[in-house]
Amino acid sequence: MTNAQAKAEVNIHLRARAQDRDLIDQAAELAGLNRSHFMLACALREAKAVLLDQTSIGADAATFQKVLDWMDRAPDADKASGMKRLLAAKSDWAHPARG
Repeated sequence: MTNAQAKAEVNIHLRARAQDRDLIDQAAELAGLNRSHFMLACALREAKAVLLDQTSIGADAATFQKVLDWMDRAPDADKASGMKRLLAAKSDWAHPARG
C-alpha cells in the first residue's frame, strides 16, 4: 500500500475565512483533488521545503577543524580561475527586462 492509499491516523483541524476556503476549493478542483488532499499535499510540500532550508550538519571537533583548514587554504589555479569566472558572470535577474 502506498502512502497515498494508507489510512489517515489523525485529524488536523483549522479555521479559515470563507473566501480562503473558496480559493482552496477552486485550486483543488483544478488539481483534481478534494480539499483535504489538496491542503495536505500543499502543507507537506511546504513543510519539507522549510525543513530542507533549516538542515544543519553536525561534525566532531576534528572533522570540523579539517573543514576550517580546507576553507582557509588558498585555491589552486583551476579553482581560482573558476571562481573568477563565476564572479564575473552576470545573473539573469541582474539584467534589465528584455522584450
